[in-house]
Amino acid sequence: MNWPLRIARRYLFAKKSTNIINVITGIAVFGIAVGTAALVLVLSVFNGFEDLITSMYSNFNPQIKVTPAKGKTFALDSATFTAIRSLPGVIAVSGTLEEVAFFEYRDKQDFGIIKGVDAYFDEVTRIDSTVREGRYALRDNGRELAVLGLGMRNKLAVNTDNPFEPLHIYLPKARETSMFEPQFRKRIAFPAGTFIIQQEFDNQYVLTSLDLCRELLGDPEALSALEFKLAPGFTPEMIFPQVERLLGPGFDLRDRYQQEEAFMKLMKIEKWMSFAIVSLTLLMVAFNMVGALWMIVLEKKKDVAILKSMGALDRSVRNIFLNEGLLLCALGGGSGFILALVIYFIQKTYGIVGIPGAFAVEAYPISLRGIDFAVVALTVLGIGLLASFPPALRAQRIPAMIREE
Repeated sequence: MNWPLRIARRYLFAKKSTNIINVITGIAVFGIAVGTAALVLVLSVFNGFEDLITSMYSNFNPQIKVTPAKGKTFALDSATFTAIRSLPGVIAVSGTLEEVAFFEYRDKQDFGIIKGVDAYFDEVTRIDSTVREGRYALRDNGRELAVLGLGMRNKLAVNTDNPFEPLHIYLPKARETSMFEPQFRKRIAFPAGTFIIQQEFDNQYVLTSLDLCRELLGDPEALSALEFKLAPGFTPEMIFPQVERLLGPGFDLRDRYQQEEAFMKLMKIEKWMSFAIVSLTLLMVAFNMVGALWMIVLEKKKDVAILKSMGALDRSVRNIFLNEGLLLCALGGGSGFILALVIYFIQKTYGIVGIPGAFAVEAYPISLRGIDFAVVALTVLGIGLLASFPPALRAQRIPAMIREE
């Protein structure tokens, strides 16, 4: 251990001549501890929301989604489809078709998105686990069924317990029609269940069979996406080149994060903006530490003069008080980490801080990540080093003790 650090440690724990120095130092350490805990908890709450939303999206979004780069739909021959499903690492592939449609149930009408899915869709996603009313089914004894998002169900006032009242679905014809022809294709489906995933999906989507959606569109081979489920140990990056080789150019391949990239980026921006705001608050708290170190410099003025008269360099004196500031930050930061861990376990176990209103969870989700501790530690030590410089430079200017003959 170098001697400036040893002296700094001694100054930190030694009894001060004036009690007010101990009080100010204690306040500074307490402020740093609270600020450190706040930084860790802010990051943990955003991590919790990120994990929760990712989990919610994973119930509807596949691990890989392939869509046409231009246009809304494409056709795929059976040989290519079979080859894609046979790729190593691919458990299931679902063909889906989405289009904006008009829905009518009794005297209620609204626009939404009809999504036609095949028999593999519930394998690719966890859609069946999100059903809260009725059941997930697309056909029953030759009848077409529909599974609605909770928002669509509420807007149309759908009764999933009534098996005889149909949901009317309208889709405009793509080609021009004469004034005597119907402008819309119309089909009916009977509501089978309601799913709850995330508000964006719940308020728009109605799931039906792929064949029904193709009939409405008037194209028996149309697809708007291929959705994949991968085997454990396989990542989208491992599968992308093989899919591109089979499909050729003209397709966009996106993993689960890229499917909601704008939203996830916004969450990350909010996370680090909140971190920056709390860091600025901690920087203001650090002014208490400046005052404490300044008073220690004044108290140890004679000691510094003796050290300089014994040959201590200016930078060594400066390093004593820089180390003093870092030790104060380490003490406060360590206490803050312990405080954050205690609050984390209480929230995780008991959910003491709840979320008002109707939400997917009752209490704030929270998740700790090791990298966050490293980021917070570097931030706290950086603020401590910055706050230590003015007192350290003041100590550096103290002259050596002049020996009298």
